[in-house]
Amino acid sequence: MASDLSNKNKWTFSVGTLGRDMVYTLISMYFIFYLTEVLDLSDLVLGWVATLILVARLFDAVMDIVMGSIVDNTRSRWGHFKPWILAGMLASGLFTILLFTDMGLNDTAFIVVFAGIYLLWGLSWTMNDIPYWSLMPALTLDQKEREKIGSLAKIFATVGLFAVVVAIIPVTNSLGGVVGDTRAWFIFAVAVVIIMIAGQSVTLIGTKEPSLVIEQEKVSLRQIASVVVKNDQLLWTAIAMVTFMTGYITLTTFGTYYFKYLYGDENMYSPFGAVLGVGMITGYVIFPFLRKKFKRRTLYTIATSMIVAGYVLFYFSPMNIVIIAIPALMLFVGCAFVTVLMLVFISDTIDYGHWKLGRRNTAITFALQPFINKVGAALGAQIVAITLIVTGINTAETPADVSESGLFTMKIVMMGLPLLLTLIGYAIYRWKYRIDETFHAHILQDLRDRGQLVDETMSD
Repeated sequence: MASDLSNKNKWTFSVGTLGRDMVYTLISMYFIFYLTEVLDLSDLVLGWVATLILVARLFDAVMDIVMGSIVDNTRSRWGHFKPWILAGMLASGLFTILLFTDMGLNDTAFIVVFAGIYLLWGLSWTMNDIPYWSLMPALTLDQKEREKIGSLAKIFATVGLFAVVVAIIPVTNSLGGVVGDTRAWFIFAVAVVIIMIAGQSVTLIGTKEPSLVIEQEKVSLRQIASVVVKNDQLLWTAIAMVTFMTGYITLTTFGTYYFKYLYGDENMYSPFGAVLGVGMITGYVIFPFLRKKFKRRTLYTIATSMIVAGYVLFYFSPMNIVIIAIPALMLFVGCAFVTVLMLVFISDTIDYGHWKLGRRNTAITFALQPFINKVGAALGAQIVAITLIVTGINTAETPADVSESGLFTMKIVMMGLPLLLTLIGYAIYRWKYRIDETFHAHILQDLRDRGQLVDETMSD
């Protein structure tokens, strides 16, 4: 049974995801929309920006691994994680605001300044993201406790995500009528950054890291590659997650365009987003209960089946908000299951790497999660940007300005490609991932027998 400290950690850690995911949603799902629909960039500038986003995110994704080694090597009175969580929170908040600041630059100057700010945003986000999520597996070694923490954290994250989805169009439209569109988006960005700082402060002050493992020597830069490459379960999990996340980001980034150009009413995206938020939160809430009855492999199969059925029904549904909400709910409940499973899969590869390689590299291993998210976001943003240019949507003002073939292409890329990527990720998992409940229990027992774990009992 969880102790008072364990319960406190579960809540204080999870609250920290609320504002973080508001900021990440603003950047990953709406920044392209801001550039095309608010700043009204030309096709040429948008092409440059999309390419720079891809390059910056891929570079930043590689830097995640380096940041993981820095966090693992950190020794301070506040532990491995908290100093970097604080520094990254403040820096990424600043650069988020700058990204939504209209500086009135011409095309060339805009591209140059954007490249610098976006790169710094990515690096500062890494500075926060790696230690934050690395803290989660450091709170407990128990699989089911990790799943509970992961589920609760994802509930708060989803509230943050869909708070932005529901609010951003009506809020910026309302503010835009008073202060102008660019200023409205700037104010919205400042607001979500303030919420991020408040939530992260709860984590920094309230979460206490227990001592669960024997402290190990620092990792050299030359050892980083072997930590990642030799952990085969981590690599296969990463590949499966990249395919899934690329599809998921592609789908969600297209959301505003779908309602503006296919559905014909962008204002309906907010209530639809609320429905999706309810779906994902429902998935996170019921996951721990279903986990008591089903093994992880069974839950992943159920989730994938729901996602595939959701995509197919969504594609063929008529443009009726009630009808399309049904497959969308199926899809996002399934996505909720997969995101929790992926989170705990990576957590378990930390124990596996410790067992196989004799070294517990929590932050380096968990650096693969944001690495995966960034690669998926980079590829998804590139897919969306190219589609918008090819279909003529970027230069369109109304749905009537887009050809039937253009709308058809967007619908195929939005739903068909993510469906295929979801199936590929599932196939990789079934083929290569082998850390089931029995094997994980064996790993922990073997580590205890070696004297590499300490007593997990926690007290206030």
